[in-house]
Amino acid sequence: MGTLENPVLRLVDRARRRSAWLYHFNAGACNGCDIELVACLTPRYDVEQLGIRLEGSPRHADILCVTGPVTRSTREALTIIHAQIPDPKVVVAIGSCPATCNVFAGSPMIAGPVDQVIPVDVYIAGCPPRPHSIIQGIAQAIEILVARKETGR
Repeated sequence: MGTLENPVLRLVDRARRRSAWLYHFNAGACNGCDIELVACLTPRYDVEQLGIRLEGSPRHADILCVTGPVTRSTREALTIIHAQIPDPKVVVAIGSCPATCNVFAGSPMIAGPVDQVIPVDVYIAGCPPRPHSIIQGIAQAIEILVARKETGR
């Protein structure tokens, strides 16, 4: 019985399209972006009403949110966590550091921006980005995720 014929599977598929579970990985940030990401989860912004929630395990997440430039010590962990997230998945780089390494560029401890380690789908600019920008970036990530689920990519 296919997904379209089974009402339970149809309901699960509809719920998954409307609920994005995020896994947050700090690749070596100053914690400014981390604080703003957590601010999105507070009652002031209340992203849980949109079905967005922070997940403690990458194996249950849909979207990987990365903050900070990739350090030499976190490079391998980032690739392992990226591999643990089931397909289809979306990677969101939050802040300037994951995109350009920002003030940490040139440091011998920095392995580089995130896109040199794993593919990035959405960039959210700012140092640190405001919660509104993060929510907008997560919304873009959800659109990409829904499109990938529909095409089976």
